Amino acid sequence: MPFQGEKASYAPLKRIVENPRIKELIKDWKIREREFHEETWKNDVFGFNNDYVSINVPNLILAVDGSRAESEVKNGFPCATVGYVTVASVLLDMKKVREVEASEFMDPIAVRQTETVSSIEAVLPGANIIANGEKNAKSTFRRVLFETLKRNQIFTECETLLDTYEYLLKLKREKGDNNPPMSPIDGVEEKMQYGYGEYICEKSGEPLFSTDALRLHELMNDSTSNADMFTQTMATLEKLWFVHVLRSFEQNHWLPILHKIAFVLDGPLAVFGTSSWLTKVIGEEITRINDLQKNDSHQDMIILGVEKSGAFVNHFESIDTSSEGAKDQFPRKKALLLNDSYIKRNIIFSNVENGKPYGQDTYFGRKLFYKTSNGQRIVASIATYTKEQADISTANKEQFPRLADILDLLDKVYSSRYPNAILPLVSAHAEAAIPLHLGNAIFEKMARELKNNN
Repeated sequence: MPFQGEKASYAPLKRIVENPRIKELIKDWKIREREFHEETWKNDVFGFNNDYVSINVPNLILAVDGSRAESEVKNGFPCATVGYVTVASVLLDMKKVREVEASEFMDPIAVRQTETVSSIEAVLPGANIIANGEKNAKSTFRRVLFETLKRNQIFTECETLLDTYEYLLKLKREKGDNNPPMSPIDGVEEKMQYGYGEYICEKSGEPLFSTDALRLHELMNDSTSNADMFTQTMATLEKLWFVHVLRSFEQNHWLPILHKIAFVLDGPLAVFGTSSWLTKVIGEEITRINDLQKNDSHQDMIILGVEKSGAFVNHFESIDTSSEGAKDQFPRKKALLLNDSYIKRNIIFSNVENGKPYGQDTYFGRKLFYKTSNGQRIVASIATYTKEQADISTANKEQFPRLADILDLLDKVYSSRYPNAILPLVSAHAEAAIPLHLGNAIFEKMARELKNNN
């Protein structure tokens, strides 16, 4: 890292370029040229015909999106930060949306009446933020995360978000995965014992929380930004909130209407990082709920994730652009279903013949590309409910539940305001997004109040 005001010289660059060991190393690196010609994917692209059309496109869409911000707090310690995380779920009535859009003047109040919103808000401690009675910032974060799940629920008569999470934790243990992480308590150099709610560590006598199994506290950094911890916390809460909504629908005896709702999540249908163990149990839980509702509806639920950025979005843009730079090469109203071989050869390099299938440990859905009638590129993941559907070695239409309805839906809800966007997620993000400067001002006000109260 340079000193303030320091300008770099060319001497280090010259040493790097002329170093024989570096030259030898670079010579062995595999540099992949642009190989994905049109024939790589053209034969697998498909559209609709008279035998393959949508039959039941939902008018109700429930979208889940999150946002997070981090701000410095002046409390006498360097790098003291707090994070604000919010997750919003928005239920849109697309029939009402289309009626409003068809009017000569779009009344903002009428637009808002097409949406029903619920959300989670949490202020999470970062480095050097210690609550009364806590030993350090990490123990403070662990308690605040636990209490955040404990106090949130979508319907007052149903279980809390903590109940949902602990159900998934029990499911994990019942399936034989009973290997807990290392204890989060300083000085205890062994694995923690599993438990539920708040309970006491047998070794130290200090409190443990069921949410410690998410291991998000392990991302705490004492000397720099905790953006990664807040981002992973937000992503974990998004997936937990989605499962919480499904279970709450079941507890309200609303299973018969689930096939009439499209559930849309921001990002892929996956859980990454320290809490990735949720992937398997979330997949099992949505399959259980899907099977129950399917007894009446005879249709699978629609659950999909939509990605705004990343390697898959970049690759879709690449195959939509010719080597000469011409745009719109991928046909409109067409889809490309991705299998393991295509992903490993073109997007995430890996040995196709060996190793685990892509996303086996992190995804509870599988990916596709779709280009809408107006040219919007959509990278989506669709939830799978059977082993055959989840078998990523192949990519057949039958492996993507409600595919025709989903593609028709995407064509009806794309948003022209942003690239690769659909209207439900735009609405959900608008409810969840934290204005950066306003967020900082709120944090500063909170910090002053905290100082004045001590």
